[in-house]
Amino acid sequence: MIKNYLATLLLATISLFAEAQVNVDVLMDTLDIPATSIPATIATTGRNVSVVTGEQIQQLPATTIDDVLRYLPGIEVQARNGFGAQADISMRGSTFTQVLVLIDGMRLNDPLTAHFNANIPVAISEIERIEVLRGPAAAMYGPDAVGGVVHIITKTFANNANNNGNGFSADLSVDFGEENLLRSNGGIFYDNGKAKVGLSFLFNRSDGQTVDAQSFITDSGDTTNLEGYDNYFDVRTITLSGAVRLSDNWNAAARVAYDYRDFSARYFYTSSALDKSTEITSNLWAQTQFQHIGSNSATDINLAFKNNLDTFIYSPDFPSTNHHQTQFYNFQVNHLHRINENFDVKVGLQADYRSIESNDRGNHSDVHAGLYAIAISRPTEGLQVAASLRGDYDQNYDFELSPQLNATYNASPTLKLRAAVGRSIRAADYTERYISFNLENLGAGRNLGNPDLLAERSWSEEIGMDWSPIKEWRFTATGFLRQGNNLIDYVITNENDIIYNENLRDSADYFLATNIANVQTAGFELESWYSRKLGNANLFWGVGYTYLNTTNENDVISTYLSNHARHLFNTQLIMQYGIMDIAINGLYKARTGRTAAAINTNLSESYSVWNARVSVQILPNLGINFMVQNIFDEQYADILGAKMPSRWLMAGARWRF
Repeated sequence: MIKNYLATLLLATISLFAEAQVNVDVLMDTLDIPATSIPATIATTGRNVSVVTGEQIQQLPATTIDDVLRYLPGIEVQARNGFGAQADISMRGSTFTQVLVLIDGMRLNDPLTAHFNANIPVAISEIERIEVLRGPAAAMYGPDAVGGVVHIITKTFANNANNNGNGFSADLSVDFGEENLLRSNGGIFYDNGKAKVGLSFLFNRSDGQTVDAQSFITDSGDTTNLEGYDNYFDVRTITLSGAVRLSDNWNAAARVAYDYRDFSARYFYTSSALDKSTEITSNLWAQTQFQHIGSNSATDINLAFKNNLDTFIYSPDFPSTNHHQTQFYNFQVNHLHRINENFDVKVGLQADYRSIESNDRGNHSDVHAGLYAIAISRPTEGLQVAASLRGDYDQNYDFELSPQLNATYNASPTLKLRAAVGRSIRAADYTERYISFNLENLGAGRNLGNPDLLAERSWSEEIGMDWSPIKEWRFTATGFLRQGNNLIDYVITNENDIIYNENLRDSADYFLATNIANVQTAGFELESWYSRKLGNANLFWGVGYTYLNTTNENDVISTYLSNHARHLFNTQLIMQYGIMDIAINGLYKARTGRTAAAINTNLSESYSVWNARVSVQILPNLGINFMVQNIFDEQYADILGAKMPSRWLMAGARWRF
């Protein structure tokens, strides 16, 4: 409690100091975003949308993209270690499988498991901005967009027709810290006005903080000894991208990227005393885009390919190595036409093929295709209505329709009202369908797949407002409901009640992937976005609070469906003044506590974490920075058993040319 008071006092003190320095207006709603899949300003999308720019990301005390998302309002990132080892993304009480991640408009969600969805193969230095759309978006972007969408937009693909010809530029940073930490992030870019190319990278590696060995007596009176271990990690991302203006109307862009992660995964997925897991994942990503821009229309053709390799070792004490290779081919074409100034139409086609080869889950493949249409009408001054309809065919659920309707009304120059309703669908991934199917004599308490899983279906409704009494401040409030059917989670089930039990032990209990009927989630979001500017002084401050409540009609006890915070407070503050930048982010989370007696650990009912970064520009192109993560040395975990890092100090330099 004292830590929470100190953190609040620290944030208030810095924000008051910044307020004393900065007092000029900044227009808050000028950024065009494709939150409806048609570019629009934030206020006219009819949705609760947040945008953080690449420059703001570079200033934050964040080491990876999931670090950035963790402190944005309305997003709950459940990390298993720091520095990008692995994290799950949740929005509006969704499971981590129900958030769609896009890179320059193309789906990144992994067909093996959504635990890899935050393995984003883009370096921080290459990000133009991150757009966060809360709530359903399946009608616009396709399956999995139940809780929301995270869209990473890169410098190369953002407005690739508008090369500015600024020549060569570079942005390189390196930090050293405790536990042999080496953190490096950088990018080298060239733009001659017709073509541009970029090479960027991100490295985070450390021996890891040590989790001490322990010996304890269980409830049954047995003595259990747990070895100590190091939470090591080695995260590397490198990406090469380019864009070229082919003619007055045609542009092309392409990217190839490689992402590698090697980390201790102990207790990431189980709470067993036998768990000594390690994991290595690698992800090859390639995409290309051809874009035609006319006077009243625009067309883009997109291709993407993803190859993911995963090697998971449960314990070196006995044979337990799983190898998985998944491939994902994705094709998408979109056409936007402006009928007149009051009516826009966009249509599109998406098709993809996904496959897996695995010693644990077997060999499988699936195809999917979808068609969509969006119409945006401005029938009267101040009113905008967006209607979307999408049809998807998937081998897991045949054909499904996903409609959506958004509306925005300008009640006054400072107040905008919005409402939305939509349907979403998500098919089970390969882990939910087939995990542990090929393992012999499966031990009790392990996860088990279910190939007969039905697709998840949800209806969501929301109503909200955006209020901007002054141009530099925007306050939003949103209430939402979601009704889900056949939602998938792991439920304790006895071997006698499992159809596919050839590899199971007699009468043992397992966590079986199961469709749970009629799950309801209700909540509301409050957000404040504030920005001011004066000369060489700038202030950016975002604050958010989210309340959530999830119930199911049979009170089924499951692993993930209600594993979200009931109360979540996120904030980030960036202050620039002269040669100095100060950035702070933090969060407070209250949730249901849990205990794992087998490893003598618990998930606390609440925690608070705060980070800070200070940088000083000592030369025109050279700055030094100091960062501390987990300032108050909070001992906490997002996932039961997966201990998060305690206080971590680091310092380094940033060179920009």
